[in-house]
Amino acid sequence: MTMTHVGRTFAVLSGVLAVAMAAAVMAAPAAAQTAEPAAEHEVTFTKDIAPILQRSCQKCHRPDSLAPMSLIDYEEVRPWARAIKYRTGLRDQMGVMPPWYIEKDVGIQDFKDDPSLTEEEILKIAVWADNGAPLGNPADMPPPVAFIDVDEWEIGQPDLIVRTPSVEVKADAPDWWGALADTPTNLPEDRYVAAVEFKEVTERRVGEGRNTVGGNFVFHHAGLGVVGPDFDPEDELARAGLSSWPVHEVGRNADFFAPEAGKLVPADAKVTFSSIHLHANGADTTARLDVGFKFHPKGYEPSLRQELIAFGNGVDLDIEGNDPNVEVEAYFTLPKHLKMSVYEPHMHAPGVRMCLEAIWGSTIETLNCSGYDHSWVRVYNYEDHAAPLLPKGTILRITGYFNNSASNPNVPDPRNWSGSGHRSVDQMFINIMQGSYLDDDQFTEAVIERRQTLGLAPGETVTGCLLCGSDDPLAGTDDAAVAADGADQN
Repeated sequence: MTMTHVGRTFAVLSGVLAVAMAAAVMAAPAAAQTAEPAAEHEVTFTKDIAPILQRSCQKCHRPDSLAPMSLIDYEEVRPWARAIKYRTGLRDQMGVMPPWYIEKDVGIQDFKDDPSLTEEEILKIAVWADNGAPLGNPADMPPPVAFIDVDEWEIGQPDLIVRTPSVEVKADAPDWWGALADTPTNLPEDRYVAAVEFKEVTERRVGEGRNTVGGNFVFHHAGLGVVGPDFDPEDELARAGLSSWPVHEVGRNADFFAPEAGKLVPADAKVTFSSIHLHANGADTTARLDVGFKFHPKGYEPSLRQELIAFGNGVDLDIEGNDPNVEVEAYFTLPKHLKMSVYEPHMHAPGVRMCLEAIWGSTIETLNCSGYDHSWVRVYNYEDHAAPLLPKGTILRITGYFNNSASNPNVPDPRNWSGSGHRSVDQMFINIMQGSYLDDDQFTEAVIERRQTLGLAPGETVTGCLLCGSDDPLAGTDDAAVAADGADQN
């Protein structure tokens, strides 16, 4: 990794532009990249820009939604042309709109609900803004898009909605950590969950608040647990459920579990909220969390178990004040074969980038690199045909990059040293993976299926599937790993 590539993630953001475009979210996958925008016609709003906005921005940039301005009509969009060019041009860096940070020049690129712009679309926006943001022919304007209401759900209408107790946070209250009361599901039978989504609902707000993404909310994070009626109340881990369920965070998108690994909500279960972090947002606020569960059909039985596999560096983080270039690493050795379904970097305010690598013998493969912005915690759900298939013994390495300087607008006072902790001004460095552990037969079957799905020739591999080149992927892997390890030591 060159210092030039690392340094490009430390962009200085304009405060005005950060407010101007702070909440665009994309709604549909982007097309394949090309190097240059179409040159056969003038780039206009009606023909070129409006379709991008409809797919990429208007989900949030519309009346009564999350974003600070509407981007529906030309008259609304025209004043923001330069800001749109700037923010989309950040690509995978902090502050980019839409908030999606996967770097497109390395690693796996196939994700569910990928909201990112293509290079051609980014260049079209730049050309349009630089040429005076022309309207174009009104006849070229696409018909309006029907969006779900603000109160509706990315996962579709949930089969079960569980609500936390309401909380009250004063405008200037200190941060609070603790637990909220359990909430019964009242389910009459066991059901398996295909997807889960969190929504913070503001019930009352008095005061101006802060004009940031986090300023719209008071829940920094919420740990979710699901426990059946027979759980042991002395088993704190089981009560928290933190070994398997996603953790809500500001800006988090919905979680979709692997199709073959639905998660169980037992009959008469309770949802626990044992790890809550609340923060003030500049307004007296009363709020709650709604948790939506989308179930598999009745009769569904999972063939795999979905696991939350978090690893990172939480005890010896050492981030000096006014240091724009801090690099740290952490390692995890897979105890079993793994099909990895989710990559989720988690850092705090000074965090700006993370890379995930898989080390197998003498092979080092970058699975993904991504920028990071603590205003938008992103969950990256791999497409089923791209989910990494990693053999037992693979070493996973994450490398984190921190910018604790005045050039990072997320850091309120970069003069301060910081280490590990739960506050946003403290540090975290974790990859909150999700996936399923596989036995030898399941792993071999998954690799062979991947080869067939992608049409791989004998000996051909793809990123994330190191053993895809063989009909018998586990044959000799133990000997090969030992030999490679010995070669490295010599």
